[in-house]
Amino acid sequence: MGFARTCSVALVGVEGVVVEVQADLEAGVAAFTLVGLPDKSLTESRDRVRAAIVNSDAEWPQKKLTVGLSPASVPKGGSGFDLAVAAAVLGAAERIDPRVIADLVLIGELGLDGRVRPVRGVLPAVLAAADAGYRQVVVPEQTAGEASLVPGVSVLGVRSLRQLIAVLTDEPVPHEEPTEEGRPDAMLAGLLVPGAGIGTGLAADPADGPDLADVAGQHGARRALEVAAAGNHHLLLSGPPGAGKTMLAERLPGILPPLTRQESLEVTAVHSVAGILPPGEPLVRRAPYCAPHHSATMQSLVGGGNGLPRPGAVSLAHRGVLFLDEAPEFSGKALDALRQPLESGHVVVARAAGVVRLPARFLLTLAANPCPCGRHTLHGAGCECPTSLIRRYQARLSGPLLDRVDLRVEAEPVTRSDLLAQGGRGESTTTVADRVREARDRAATRLADTPWTVNSEVPGHELRTRYTVAPGALAAAERDIERGMLTARGLDRVLRVAWTVADLAGHDRPDTRDVGLALELRTGIARGVAAAGAGDRS
Repeated sequence: MGFARTCSVALVGVEGVVVEVQADLEAGVAAFTLVGLPDKSLTESRDRVRAAIVNSDAEWPQKKLTVGLSPASVPKGGSGFDLAVAAAVLGAAERIDPRVIADLVLIGELGLDGRVRPVRGVLPAVLAAADAGYRQVVVPEQTAGEASLVPGVSVLGVRSLRQLIAVLTDEPVPHEEPTEEGRPDAMLAGLLVPGAGIGTGLAADPADGPDLADVAGQHGARRALEVAAAGNHHLLLSGPPGAGKTMLAERLPGILPPLTRQESLEVTAVHSVAGILPPGEPLVRRAPYCAPHHSATMQSLVGGGNGLPRPGAVSLAHRGVLFLDEAPEFSGKALDALRQPLESGHVVVARAAGVVRLPARFLLTLAANPCPCGRHTLHGAGCECPTSLIRRYQARLSGPLLDRVDLRVEAEPVTRSDLLAQGGRGESTTTVADRVREARDRAATRLADTPWTVNSEVPGHELRTRYTVAPGALAAAERDIERGMLTARGLDRVLRVAWTVADLAGHDRPDTRDVGLALELRTGIARGVAAAGAGDRS
């Protein structure tokens, strides 16, 4: 009789729970029992592990074998437990010293030939192991770079079960031939899930991505884009088709600053779990960009799926941009589901299999036409939409949702002079990105001793008491509150935008013009503020 134990990690959303894998051998009829609340894919590991051990030139124990996954109350799924189960079985059979694997965390899927295949979610799994005090992990060789992002953890990447056995028994490590150059690596199939991205893509470097200088005209919308990036404020672009709303939104990630180390780890963990982390790029450094189609369901936006919920578009856009083109065409339930994560920065999804908390701190950008045909605001364009239809179309964006949008800008039709002007291109993405970075640095310096990093995160109470504007600067905002044009939440958001405008202009605190521009961007009503870019004012 023999007993051995080792560890692996069960993922619940993007959070991990360390699981102890125990193997017990007893005299009796040869059988393999797996207990501990496994799902179907984990139950099938019995056949994968048996074949992998036999094909790795190790002897399969002809005894009654019981493998337990503890704690038994935590749902466990996926093939990432294969490597830990195989190590525990070999330890119980005394092929491996049980003491060697007792404090190891093993993550990986086994092929029938004994090769170790990569699995999704390695980074959050290793983070959970490190938080639990484990310092040695074994992962598939293809994901060793991802696991090495966690500081203070020793990572061993293996290509096969034979290599793992050799390392743990101090035997010569066999050489496993990698995939021939030029041939597709079938081992990477477990990392990328077709269709799991829901319209997401990692933002390209500003030097390689779409340039803001390609957008003709749209001075007011460009100014709003800069303010949105500098303070992480939500943005609504409305206007006729062809005005450039989508072009502007696609260029927004390019002017956002690179992610910090902590933000990169958060984004990488989500993308790893979702199966959209590009091979060879273990760390996401640029803000992600997610643009789901308007037919997307509520579950695809906030998270869902069979069993434990998986990350939705709001989580895939964490620390980046969530762009909803043709926003009124989205279902009302899907749009209203965004209201809570817009306030809290996370989403809690409850299903029968469990409750999952997923990060969802994103910059929401909406694009909408003025009416179903899109020609309502164009003079002489022949819009025949009835007034009642226009009203119903615009009401698809509910008041509570729009109350959470800081900036509402009208994208005007592009004029002939703007479109055909020679040498009249606007500022490039690099120029605007530099100004955004400087504004964010000013905000970070001011908020250094607080839990907030950008102006959009500062609570309203702090804005009214600790970070006050110049005397008399709120006169126009107070009048709007009295007229019912501005809510209490709206005032807080105006103050946040005013601080961002002040940071772009280099002011110590918002003055009357800064607040006036913030009100203009919030309400769409001109306040006599110059149409120049926010960063151009002294």
